[in-house]
Order: sequence, then structure tokens, then C-alpha cells
Amino acid sequence: MRNYEIMFIVKPTLAEADITKTADSFKATLESLGSKVTSVDAWGQRALAYDIKKGSEVFKSGYYYVFEVEAKDDAGVKEFDRLAGISSDIVRHLIIRKED
Repeated sequence: MRNYEIMFIVKPTLAEADITKTADSFKATLESLGSKVTSVDAWGQRALAYDIKKGSEVFKSGYYYVFEVEAKDDAGVKEFDRLAGISSDIVRHLIIRKED
């Protein structure tokens, strides 16, 4: 099993229900491809260290989420990476493979 830590920031202009829905849909993506999300840590809204421009919007804060993931292969993580890169609701994301 490979262990990953995935952190992503959801844009703050969404409604509270949409923020939760976004995180849940990315969790479902991981699980549908055989990964197991062992921990979901919602940090809430926090200020960013620097302004992030995505499209025509500039963000000074965002909603942080951290997923701890176990996976047999990296298919789910690669799909998460692909979808997070094209999603207009995700400001930034980072995937770290943890040492065994």
C-alpha cells in the first residue's frame, strides 16, 4: 500500500454547501478508483500567504482540506491531480507520497 497526503484549497466565494460538496466529490473520485481515504481534515477558511490568481479571480483566502489516502496503485491519485488541475473550484492542490 502507498500512503499519500493530499492538501487542497477550495475557493472562498462558494457557498458553504458547495464547498463541502466539492470536497466530497473529490473524495468520491479517489474512492471510486480503489483508494481509501483514511482521514479528512477540514481546516476551514484561512488566509493565503500570497494572493493567488486563477482565471479572472484573485484569492486572498481559501478553505483548506487535507486527505490521508491509502492506495494499491496511483490511479486514484493521478485522477485527483488531473481533476483538481482543471477544476474552477480548486485554487491550489498538493499531493505528497509518504514514505513507508
